[in-house]
Amino acid sequence: MSTDCIFCKILAGEIPSEKVAETERAVAIRDIAPKAPVHVLVIPRTHVANVAALAEESPEDLAEMARLAQQVADEHCDGEYRLIFNTGAAAGQTVFHVHGHIMNGGSLGWSE
Repeated sequence: MSTDCIFCKILAGEIPSEKVAETERAVAIRDIAPKAPVHVLVIPRTHVANVAALAEESPEDLAEMARLAQQVADEHCDGEYRLIFNTGAAAGQTVFHVHGHIMNGGSLGWSE
């Protein structure tokens, strides 16, 4: 845990959030500034800066994030979703505690 990290404070219950689901390793909360009809953040309980570091340091936590993302998608968007990780400030990461954005609905702007 990091004492100055907003996600660590949310995980510790110091800052309120709208929890959607949780496991022993991760929590899913609604994004406070949603960019799609379904916009949920999946956050590991372990404080690690980005997804690459999490894959290196704790692949079990990364796998749990993917399982939790699927659970949220199954419950909120018929199992279909986009899972986005921003890594670094230039890529749009503003909180340096790894988190994935589960998104669905509306115009998400990208296609394959």
